[in-house]
Amino acid sequence: MADTNGNGQAPQPPKMSILAQFIRDLSFENILSQKGVSGEVQPDVQVQVNLDAKKRTADNQYEVVMKLKIESKAKSTGDMLFLLELDYAGVFSIENVPEDQLHPFLLIECPRMLFPFVRRIVSDVSRDGGFPPLNLETIDFLALYRNEIARRQAAQGDQAPA
Repeated sequence: MADTNGNGQAPQPPKMSILAQFIRDLSFENILSQKGVSGEVQPDVQVQVNLDAKKRTADNQYEVVMKLKIESKAKSTGDMLFLLELDYAGVFSIENVPEDQLHPFLLIECPRMLFPFVRRIVSDVSRDGGFPPLNLETIDFLALYRNEIARRQAAQGDQAPA
């Protein structure tokens, strides 16, 4: 017997489509060239990822922004080599996602769709900036989401009266 959604109809599967995607902000600073460091330098790359999502004025449309801050430092000296900051946004049409599942959907599934484009931009910008192309490893957006929820719950627990 098939599950129904209360009105005798089978539940519809989630439907997502990307309506637009764009670079909201991009900054690349080649600090190495400003300092004039010579010789081979082994980089230590740190990547910070932040996600944000909000509903747009149109029905079923949401904007998801992936914010990356990438710092590359020399392993031997700790000197900064380059700094790349990227805000990349996508506008999504999302249907048939229950309200209680919408938040994780926006912060897990939507960034997964944007990530290949972000990876390409980071690779191209680092290469065009005079460095070997930086190929980002795949980001586990589910783990990122769970860590953020746990962090928020711990912060709320710290603020609870004793």
